[in-house]
Amino acid sequence: MKVFHKFTLIFLLLAGTLSAQNPDVSIFRFINNRHSPATDPLFKFQSNTVKPVSIGLPLGMIVTGIASKDRRAEDYGVLMFLAHLMNYGITHGTKKIVNRRRPYEVLPDVHLPAGPEGTRSFPSGHTSAAFTSAAMISLAYPKWYVIVPAYAWAGLAAYSRMALGVHYPSDVLVGAMIGTGVALLIHHYRKPIIRKKDQWLR
Repeated sequence: MKVFHKFTLIFLLLAGTLSAQNPDVSIFRFINNRHSPATDPLFKFQSNTVKPVSIGLPLGMIVTGIASKDRRAEDYGVLMFLAHLMNYGITHGTKKIVNRRRPYEVLPDVHLPAGPEGTRSFPSGHTSAAFTSAAMISLAYPKWYVIVPAYAWAGLAAYSRMALGVHYPSDVLVGAMIGTGVALLIHHYRKPIIRKKDQWLR
């Protein structure tokens, strides 16, 4: 739990220093200004994979686990599903509390190939969801050939949010922290969660 406490402290410090935006804006500009007709579709596609993966991966693991009697897949599918629910609540609750405007609402000449978003900027929901998935699947199957692609996918999703002009670097950094922190918390309590799940389903 020490890791989670440190994560919480860093999160609060970052949330409290959003007014100091100069480095945030500079990094955002550096990333957002580097675009081409070839990169825009890639980043839009990458960003659009987050929601289907967040829903389909845990449900697929549950169904596959039940069908093949693979308890690990079934259990971690349930844990991942719960992690995504918790992540959604924390992320969107924080958006309402912090109420940070999107970069394109504040800054001029933002490259916005995918169009505007309907929610507030801080933290990045796509990033937190991507890192929830990456962290949970890495905890379920701690092999390099799972961990490396999972975090590469999540990292590219985070980068895409800045390239598409909808998030500052601090938005995606804290989103990644929330997603990872939630996954670690759920994993820490996996045994009582699985026992409760077994009582309900078996």
